[in-house]
Amino acid sequence: MMDQARSAFSNLFGGEPLSYTRFSLARQVDGDNSRVEMKLAMEEEENADHSVKANVTKPKRRTGTLCCAAIALIIFFLVGFMIGYLGNCKRAEQNAECGSPAGTEVLESEDAEPAEELPVIPPQLYWEDLKTLLSKKLDSTEFTNTIRKLNENSYIPREAGSQNDENLAYFIENQFHDFKLNKVWRDEHFVKIQVKDSAQNSVTIQNKNNEAPFLVENPVGYVAYSKATTVTGKLIHANFGTKEDFENLKSPVNGSLVIVRAGKITFAEKVANAERLNAIGVLIYMDQARFPIVKADLPLFGHAHLGTGDPYTPGFPSFNHTQFPPSQSSGLPNIPVQTISREAAEKLFGNMEGNCPSEWQIDSSCKLQLSQDKNVKLSVNNALKEIRILNIFGVIKGFEEPDRYIVVGAQRDSWGPGAAKASVGTALLLELARIFSDMVLKGGFKPSRSIIFASWSAGDFGAVGATEWLEGYLASLHLKAFAYINLDKAVLGTRNFKVSASPLLYTLIEKTMQDVKHPVTGQYLYQDSNWINKVEKFSLDNAAYPFLAYSGIPSVSFWFCEDTDYPYLGTTMDTYDTLIGKVPQLDKMARTAAEVAGHFIIKLTHDIELNLDYEMYNNKILSFLRELNQYRADVKELGLSFQWLYSARGDFFRATTRLTTDFKNAEKTNRFTIREINDRIMKVEYHFLSPYVSPRDSPFRHIFYGSGSHTLSALLENLSLRHQNNGAFNETLLRNQLGLATWTIQGAANALSGDIWDIDNEF
Repeated sequence: MMDQARSAFSNLFGGEPLSYTRFSLARQVDGDNSRVEMKLAMEEEENADHSVKANVTKPKRRTGTLCCAAIALIIFFLVGFMIGYLGNCKRAEQNAECGSPAGTEVLESEDAEPAEELPVIPPQLYWEDLKTLLSKKLDSTEFTNTIRKLNENSYIPREAGSQNDENLAYFIENQFHDFKLNKVWRDEHFVKIQVKDSAQNSVTIQNKNNEAPFLVENPVGYVAYSKATTVTGKLIHANFGTKEDFENLKSPVNGSLVIVRAGKITFAEKVANAERLNAIGVLIYMDQARFPIVKADLPLFGHAHLGTGDPYTPGFPSFNHTQFPPSQSSGLPNIPVQTISREAAEKLFGNMEGNCPSEWQIDSSCKLQLSQDKNVKLSVNNALKEIRILNIFGVIKGFEEPDRYIVVGAQRDSWGPGAAKASVGTALLLELARIFSDMVLKGGFKPSRSIIFASWSAGDFGAVGATEWLEGYLASLHLKAFAYINLDKAVLGTRNFKVSASPLLYTLIEKTMQDVKHPVTGQYLYQDSNWINKVEKFSLDNAAYPFLAYSGIPSVSFWFCEDTDYPYLGTTMDTYDTLIGKVPQLDKMARTAAEVAGHFIIKLTHDIELNLDYEMYNNKILSFLRELNQYRADVKELGLSFQWLYSARGDFFRATTRLTTDFKNAEKTNRFTIREINDRIMKVEYHFLSPYVSPRDSPFRHIFYGSGSHTLSALLENLSLRHQNNGAFNETLLRNQLGLATWTIQGAANALSGDIWDIDNEF
């Protein structure tokens, strides 16, 4: 075609054909900005130039002829150019931008070098981008399908160490592999649990006049870690079995059995309170007033260990049948404990007398104590059993600091079907692992820090799997793990959103509540500016508790619930059908629970600074000092002073202020400086573990959330005895408590200050 155009030009002017240079087809290094250059050269014009210089004149032409020629030249030039240009575009390989005015690609000549392709740099994702990405992933997830699948017949029941529990562990492990997590592994432990023996447990009424005993019940349920023995004595009702309930009883429980209602506090706490007053046994039942929809003959399961982990390896991990000196937890009860059905409880009430107080708000069948001519005989025959449990882990490694990580966990085992107790949390764990892996692999999310997903076993026996893992890696975990998110029992209803957490996470929780809407009401979860004062105390049954109180790792547990307890936990009725009947909006509620956890995960792993508000502990310390100040006169009479404690509090306040200033002044692109600041923040929780008590004898060493004489609550309780029961007040203990509390807070302040040469306290 170009030859034809050239010929046309030549014929038009009756001269020699025009001469074209070759197309310059070399692609520029900037890719899309390739261009084509075309040059014309006319030999006649060159000759004309020489002729002019030689003063040779050209023959004249008419003006009309020149105009027509010029117009024809322009037209033919444009036609020829377009024909040649379009022909080249047609031959170009997959050139979608051929006609683009911004840049044109053409077919390269054989001797041209291939273009250099620059790496594609994905856009940086910010909080709003990640929040939107997470929301889209959650919208396309069917949580109820996963919950239902986890409750299929092959997994019912799945008591810790059983074949069904192990099968579920392998299923989760395979799912983590399918999700393409960076690494998947398992942790194996050999622990002792207590199970029902072949000999049945029993509750019997005996008449003192030698009449035949009356069997009340051979219970199907049981209480793990009860003492296996038989006791006989009178029976006294102690309401919920709290300390206040026992203090308000008119009849002493010394040498008697007590019967208490389920709820308010854990089984282990009820038993410990009863044993402290020399009760010889405990019966636990679900009353109709608190659990009106529960069947009268429904069995109940729980445990009585006032602690977490394997009680026969306290303070150290139970790896590989390791032989340690014979040992057991001080939290094990020394009296028998048994759950009974409401039907059995009503049979006992039929042989008791004295109406229960109206303030108990209990059903009218309740009676206070057994008739004088009768006794109750309790026989518990549970047996210890060593089992193998598997904890399953999968990790998404961080891009900047892979050796700093959060742990997201849920218990897997359950005595019964465990739909609400275990399956909801496990479903959330699986779906969050899948979603976040997909966000990293396909969505452009690059978490700075790692995310560990953990499936625990033996949670029903007191967070055994989680605690054994913590015990196994205690020396390093507090240096690397900076938060734990618990997913257990996240959906028990729709009405209320409740939370238990370390103060370090309060600000993060509040921001999340301001971002997430309730799926039923459509309102944001943040409804009460006073919500911090309503944060619930961690239960011993909560797997987040040992992370916080034993290992010093900031932890959070949250759940949706009704005003009353979910009635089926620890029973054979904790099924998927029961749960979906109780919570018809289960899928929406599970999605929202996943959204809350997802916001926690993103905020904790993505931002430059750790989202741990260390200044919140200023408020906790100040609140403690306000309570303590009411005993100033008592302390002065003892020749003591709170001045050192006030000074330690002042140093902590100054340390937090200095740390905030250091972060504001830090160069945010200096990873070394930011990491050093984050490491100081990470250690705040850990340094509230008292260094003056043994983790074996007092495993929960946290002075705010632990248990034992080293805690700040124990200090206040001891001081209060000086007025309430002076004989029980211990002055020597008080002096130790004041000293150790002071130095623990001072130590936390010093650690927060940074290097030893930066510490400038006024102690």
